[in-house]
Amino acid sequence: MTAKVNPSHKHKKALLIGGGAPNSSLMAGALVAFLEKGVEFDVISASGAGALMGLLYTAPKEGNPRQALEDWAKVGVSDAIYNRFPVNYKVFMKPGDQAATYRDWIMNRNPFTKPLYDPSSPVGHGFFSDLAKFFLAAMSPSDLSGKSLGMCAHLPFAEQVINFDAIPKIKPEFYINAYNMNRSKMTIWNKSEITPEHLRAAFSFPLIYPPYTLNGEDYIEGAAIDTLNFKALVNDDDKGGTCELGKHCDLDTLVIFDILGADQLIRKPRDLYDAWVGSIITPLVEIAKDDIRLFQYQHNIDPKTGKEKRKLLKVDLMGGIPKDHWPQVMDWSATNLQLLYKVGYEAGLKFCEEHAELLDLPASKPAVKAEAAATA
Repeated sequence: MTAKVNPSHKHKKALLIGGGAPNSSLMAGALVAFLEKGVEFDVISASGAGALMGLLYTAPKEGNPRQALEDWAKVGVSDAIYNRFPVNYKVFMKPGDQAATYRDWIMNRNPFTKPLYDPSSPVGHGFFSDLAKFFLAAMSPSDLSGKSLGMCAHLPFAEQVINFDAIPKIKPEFYINAYNMNRSKMTIWNKSEITPEHLRAAFSFPLIYPPYTLNGEDYIEGAAIDTLNFKALVNDDDKGGTCELGKHCDLDTLVIFDILGADQLIRKPRDLYDAWVGSIITPLVEIAKDDIRLFQYQHNIDPKTGKEKRKLLKVDLMGGIPKDHWPQVMDWSATNLQLLYKVGYEAGLKFCEEHAELLDLPASKPAVKAEAAATA
């Protein structure tokens, strides 16, 4: 049963959702737990994959955030296929105009293949569905060549899962970031500015995606440089006022989803593909940890007293991952994404129980594992 938020709203709360696409179902699970408990935020600041998770949480296409987040945990590839071809062709699709036309026909116009791409369709999941998608993806034309600037199309499914018209109307302030390569600076967009193009710019991780051109300027994923979008809180008014948190001076609780700052992600690779994934993740581990330390030192610790000005709460999203599963934690396999969803869900419930007062939740009994958390 969903808990009601304290109407007195004692605390002003922000949620920071960091990058990390392969294990983003951890964040999806935790957000579902927050929905169940009735947690509300005044500000959401997101970076990289966190931008997509935040928008599924606040502005899903069909208006059902829980279903949208649960569906994201189902985008993994059937293990029988992934073990032989470790690429998520369901998320990372071929680039080029011909590929875009092909996808439009396959996913949106063909009555025989469209159900395969419908998250609510019973034929849209499982080995045979994924095998059909594999062959359809293999047949897709592409203009990929040695001169290409990235290997994949920019989030071609964005409009199918996000209601962009609803974003300006959502209750919390919402920010995403991207790095402007022409101006050599981070750009932050608020909820009144976010369009599919802005999300694609915010998702353009180098090599995987080419830089995204928006209004004549080129952008790459903000999480590649700033894995946690603290700058949205620090400089969101761009006026350099006396408050170090811009117009969000009254925030007193910051909740952080960080799925990259874990040393366990740095390990010996299993094969060449795994080594490539590791080459992306390894530098981000220390960047993610540094982001939190720098924010604390520069903006959150009173130099006179040495005390925190506002409470910084990091959700332990990865604490429940079994020790023997860590080598697979960055995989796009169906088993991994579903396991991480359940781990994230349990972490979210535990966090709500431990910090009920700061989250303005009524005191609750110890959390009981709900069957509803399991993803088919």
